[in-house]
Amino acid sequence: MIIQAIIHPAEEGGFWAEVPSLPGCLTEGESLDELKVNLLDAVEGWLEVCA
Repeated sequence: MIIQAIIHPAEEGGFWAEVPSLPGCLTEGESLDELKVNLLDAVEGWLEVCA
């Protein structure tokens, strides 16, 4: 399964991401590596709850 995420720089530093195809699926991280881990967790959690 391929899921597209949009990554944005956060005003206070770090990054945040949203998954347009999964409403309300958002996460953040201090680095891109941390964001990637958090994004995978967020998508898995969203799919467990909403799918």
